[in-house]
Amino acid sequence: MTKKVLFINQEITPYVPETHMSVLGRDLPQKMHENGFDVRTFMPKWGNINERRGQLHEVIRLSGMNLIINDNDHPLIIKVASLPSSRLQIYFIDNDDYFQKRQMGTDEQGIEYADNGERAIFFARGVLETVKKLRWTPDIIVCQGWMGAVVPFYIKKAYNEEPSFANAKVITSIFENKLSTTLGDNFKKCVEYHDAKASLLKKYKDDFDFDELGKLAIDYSDGVIEAGNNANKALLDYAKASGKPFMDYPGDDYAEAYINFFNKITENNQE
Repeated sequence: MTKKVLFINQEITPYVPETHMSVLGRDLPQKMHENGFDVRTFMPKWGNINERRGQLHEVIRLSGMNLIINDNDHPLIIKVASLPSSRLQIYFIDNDDYFQKRQMGTDEQGIEYADNGERAIFFARGVLETVKKLRWTPDIIVCQGWMGAVVPFYIKKAYNEEPSFANAKVITSIFENKLSTTLGDNFKKCVEYHDAKASLLKKYKDDFDFDELGKLAIDYSDGVIEAGNNANKALLDYAKASGKPFMDYPGDDYAEAYINFFNKITENNQE
């Protein structure tokens, strides 16, 4: 049976500038598709993405839902485009407040947005609600970047009884440290959704930062991948100490390593 893999990416080139993360965000789904996997890919519709050049267009049937974050309604807008190199579709999560008029993690002056935590929460819920609407059931969910770090918690606690995700295995990929400030002292309140309660987050600091977000992702994942040479050492050590299945950085020729790791994770699901 063909395995279905959902990639939740923070960056994908050519929509954003080339980095190790954005190149992997483009190439990994393509390689998995070439190896017979059924793939869906999501990323934020950052404000620095040129919609005309990237040929993005809104998917009306998937848009229109309001997500409540921090007691405020935020309309969910879904856009789509096809990667020029492979014709794989990319789904973009958009919202006027969180993405449309803003850059990525920092503003034009390099200052991190104070509500980056809320943005990550909106992105996570936006992806999962859209996958439900697509009536697609992934076997594996791969989270790449801090923007997808809330997803494992939601999969295990808020969406665990949803048919789309009940049997999904979640993998967190660790990259280098990208945030230096906290995500706000109200992060635990904002992240609450269904059974994903703030009371489950007592072990984490109240002023959630990049490391706490990474620990949250690892704790609720089924496997962890070292996704680069400069991956955050503290989070790598935390992941290895957790005893969860772990994949060392495989280097540039990584397709076989990812396939083997995906198979290992899903085999664990069948035991």
